[in-house]
Amino acid sequence: MNILFICLENVCRSPVAEALLKKKFKENNIEGKVSSAGFESYMINEPVGDCVQEMGAKHELDLSESKARMFVVSDFDEYDKIYVMDTHNYRDVKDLARDIADLKKVDYLMNVVHPGRNMIVPNPFSDGKTDFDDVYEMLDKATDKIVEMVKNA
Repeated sequence: MNILFICLENVCRSPVAEALLKKKFKENNIEGKVSSAGFESYMINEPVGDCVQEMGAKHELDLSESKARMFVVSDFDEYDKIYVMDTHNYRDVKDLARDIADLKKVDYLMNVVHPGRNMIVPNPFSDGKTDFDDVYEMLDKATDKIVEMVKNA
């Protein structure tokens, strides 16, 4: 299964989700492509920040090669599932969908843990209240659930 994670700048939430799921796919011998993207062009080719690198190191995630990239329409062709972090990301991806098949691939990431609730993964850079450890916990639970769903498919 090929999975894409989307957040605003692709320098925190989505790269951490990508690194987590890649690690879990490898540990569980699951085949698939895992990547991440965003919607803010001013961060293209930028690495994750130091605080995100520190969080990754704390949890044995390799974020050293992570560089921000923009979501593109052809991502609908390459990925089976596109998980977004928040409502803004959902609208951005939905607006680029070409048809119902594209739309069916898009969902809020936290719906894998709390189906139908459309809960967001807060952006610790912008809301000033969410701590990186809280975001990591949410992403860890969601990626565990994705692994479970893929193994049971």
